[in-house]
Amino acid sequence: MHLNSTHALPPTDLGEEPLIRYLNQILIDAVLLGISDLHFEPYENSYRIRSRKDGILHETARLPLKLAPRLTSRLKILSNLDISERRLPQDGRFKIDDISELKGIDFRISSCPTLFGEKIVIRILEFLSKKFNIDDLGLEGFQKELLLNHLQKPQGLILVTGPTGSGKTRTLYSSINLLNSINRNIISCEDPIEIYLPGINQVNVNLKAGLTFANALRSFLRQDPDVIMIGEIRDLETASIAIQAAQTGHLVLSTVHTNSAVETINRLLHMGIPPYQLATSCSLVIAQRLIRLLCSHCKITSLLPQQFSPNLEPNQCKHCKLGYSGRTAIYECMPISTEIQNLILNNASVIELKHLAVKEGMWDLRRSALHKVELGISSLEEVYRVVG
Repeated sequence: MHLNSTHALPPTDLGEEPLIRYLNQILIDAVLLGISDLHFEPYENSYRIRSRKDGILHETARLPLKLAPRLTSRLKILSNLDISERRLPQDGRFKIDDISELKGIDFRISSCPTLFGEKIVIRILEFLSKKFNIDDLGLEGFQKELLLNHLQKPQGLILVTGPTGSGKTRTLYSSINLLNSINRNIISCEDPIEIYLPGINQVNVNLKAGLTFANALRSFLRQDPDVIMIGEIRDLETASIAIQAAQTGHLVLSTVHTNSAVETINRLLHMGIPPYQLATSCSLVIAQRLIRLLCSHCKITSLLPQQFSPNLEPNQCKHCKLGYSGRTAIYECMPISTEIQNLILNNASVIELKHLAVKEGMWDLRRSALHKVELGISSLEEVYRVVG
């Protein structure tokens, strides 16, 4: 299947069965092409479908506006959503069970009312068909060794940070999948649960019912856990309980939305965590981003010596989209050493923390990204796009 192709425009008088087949084909193609998200967007005079491939949105089809309500209703029925509710956002999920050979693929759906109708976004959760392996994350050798060493510790707080869509979920699940064994009690609290892992006790946050991260964590501590995974630390209450758990013999893994490893320390301090608690409980902070990989079939020699660039000529390669195919992660891993603990206790600035972390051997995101360029697997243009 060609990555640069788009779906043929369906006639406006599609019956119910042809419409269902058309939508099924969109979903099948999206899975086969490795697309992560599908956007169904109504506008004043047209209905647009876009797909996100390797982090970049591309237009897939532009349909007559009269098809919008029918496609929206079909997606809502698949997800067990209320088709009569058009004024409020809704969230749901569905699974392919009887389409082609693609069984067991989960889709998470979100509807949002806009000016000209409901926009639908589908996230394709194809993780069930993939193995979560630390070796596949993109960590450099010394970064991987650092993470493995901290995962083997009986207690402590490991934080992964980065913007939405930077691969944090995969890093967390690869980590707890490594720890998943018969002699460990692993509990996770997520909003929402994206991936089902056998052997992990997973709890879905339900704010309407009063089940928050903090409430779930309090319950977890009475469930005799060895490892706790928290989807995200969003507030002081959740952060305080996570640190308490890390200080009382549990290994805790979670995420925080910041731009770098050192900024994560600053963020938690600004939330109100006392410096002495943070310094003694946090063991490792990881920041990450995803960068696109140059297509191995059509990458071209760059003007710079011993470097490559993407082939930007459209429709020239059947394996890629404008010179890129697939993504990998870049990391900065900051262990909380005794010297960094002292800086935290003395309320040091972000600049001082980063200076010491780099001095102790941390690669920041830029250096990690440039190393991928040196290896010939990504480009300088992609580094500038992702890390500036």
